[in-house]
Amino acid sequence: AASAGRLFPLSLASEGSGQIGGVLATNAGGMSVLAYGSARDLALGLEVVVADGSVWNGLKGLRKDNSGYDLKDLFIGSEGTLGIITAAVLRLLPKPTETATAFAGLGSPEAALAFFTRVHEQAGPALTAFELLPRIGLDFVFRHASETRDPLSSPHAWYVLFELSSPRDNGEIVRLAETLLAAGIEAKEVGDAVLASSLAQSSELWRMRELMSEVQRQEGGSIKHDVSVPVAKVPEFIARADQLIELMIPGARPVPFGHLGDGNIHYNVSQPVAMDRVVFLSNWEALNAAVHEIVLDLDGSISAEHGIGRLKRDLLPHAKQPLELDLMRRIKRAFDPNGILNPGKLL
Repeated sequence: AASAGRLFPLSLASEGSGQIGGVLATNAGGMSVLAYGSARDLALGLEVVVADGSVWNGLKGLRKDNSGYDLKDLFIGSEGTLGIITAAVLRLLPKPTETATAFAGLGSPEAALAFFTRVHEQAGPALTAFELLPRIGLDFVFRHASETRDPLSSPHAWYVLFELSSPRDNGEIVRLAETLLAAGIEAKEVGDAVLASSLAQSSELWRMRELMSEVQRQEGGSIKHDVSVPVAKVPEFIARADQLIELMIPGARPVPFGHLGDGNIHYNVSQPVAMDRVVFLSNWEALNAAVHEIVLDLDGSISAEHGIGRLKRDLLPHAKQPLELDLMRRIKRAFDPNGILNPGKLL
C-alpha cells in the first residue's frame, strides 16, 4: 500500500508478524477500527480453498453485489474452520497528510468517556483512534521499557491517547486538536495534556500504548481478557470488574486498557506483588468466569477481536443464544462435513 502511495489502515500490535490470511480469518481489529472498521470492512473479495479442495474465486472486488448470500463474510472471522483464505482484494485509502496525536491525563474512566463523546462529536470522521490507558499500565512501561518517560509533569489516574487525521495539510487538524484539549480542560474532563509536536514525539506516545501488554510479563503472572461492551458502559464494566477482582484475589492489579472508541477493553490482571505466580494463575478459570459474567450482563462480548480458538471454545455456549450456536454448527457441517478444517477450534 505504501509503495502505491495509499494506506491500509489496519493497525495492530502484531502487524510486524501477522499475515493477511490470518488477519481476515480472525477479523482482526486494532486501534483504528473507530475510523476504518475491522478486517471485514476492508475486504472486498476473497479466494478460498474449501474442505474438498475446490477453490472459490470471489476476487471481483465489488463494492455492491446483492446477488445472493455474501460468502466472503462467512469466511472472514471463521478462524479457518470453513476454508483457507489464499488471496484477497483489500480496500486501500488515501494516506493522511496531516495528523495530530494527543495525550491527556484524566481522573476516571467516566471523565474519559465524557471527553471521548466531545471529541467524537466535534471531530467526526477525522478521529482515527481513541485509547484508554490506566496509570498502573504506564508505571509498568516506565519500569521495564527503555527510553520511555512520562509525557506529563504530574501523574494522573487515567489517560487517553487519541489521533486525528486529514488528507489536507492545512493545519486544520492540529488546530482542532488544540481546541478539543482546551475545551476538555475547561470542562474539567481533562487535567493536563500534551500535543505531539513531531512525528518522533507521536511515535513515543504510541510506543507506550503498544508496550502495555508486553511489559506485564515482567510483573509476574497475568490473566488476560479481550472483551467488549457498549461504549457507554465501559466505566461501569471497569468499576464492577475491579471490585470483583479485589474480592476474589486481594492485592491483584487490574490493568484495563484499550480501544475506548469502540468499547474493546483488554482487561488484564497482574498478580499481587507477594503472591506466587503459579498460585495466582490457578485462579485463571474462576477469574475468567467472573469477568465474563459481568461482560455478558452488560450485553458485551467475551472476544472482541482475538477470536475464540481452543481457549474460549467451552465458553461459547454461555455467550451465545442456543439458536446462534445451532446455526453456526449447521454452517460448519455444510462447509466441512468431515471436520478437517482447523479441528477443535471455535466449535
